[in-house]
Amino acid sequence: MTELANPVGRPTQYDPSYCQKAIELGTKGKSLEQISGALGITYRTLCNWRDEHTEFFHALEEAKVREMIWWEEHAQAYLVEHKDGDRLNVGLWSRSMAARFPKKYSERIKQELTGAEGAPLLKGVEITFVEPIRSED
Repeated sequence: MTELANPVGRPTQYDPSYCQKAIELGTKGKSLEQISGALGITYRTLCNWRDEHTEFFHALEEAKVREMIWWEEHAQAYLVEHKDGDRLNVGLWSRSMAARFPKKYSERIKQELTGAEGAPLLKGVEITFVEPIRSED
């Protein structure tokens, strides 16, 4: 039987070379969860290492920035439905704009429930305790 390189429950020991690996993965658009998987560790271990090793913390920050760049470049490349086409991918454009500029482009629906002529539904709640009426058998 072949032994796993990193059996569950026994994460590998931290290695400073993981910093560069994390940045490389971020450059490919990989998430922190994907980075932890590629390193053969749990996400919790990744977070622990981030908290314990300053250089790893900075590497993960850089990986996150590079991940965002990867995704933004791919989204921009597909804003038109077909290469060299003139039809805008409206769904992608709308979601991208709402995420980047939420004050101007997010779709927000405000609903208010009111009583007659805009009055509040309830002005207050009154609770009264009374003695139960007991029937005589």
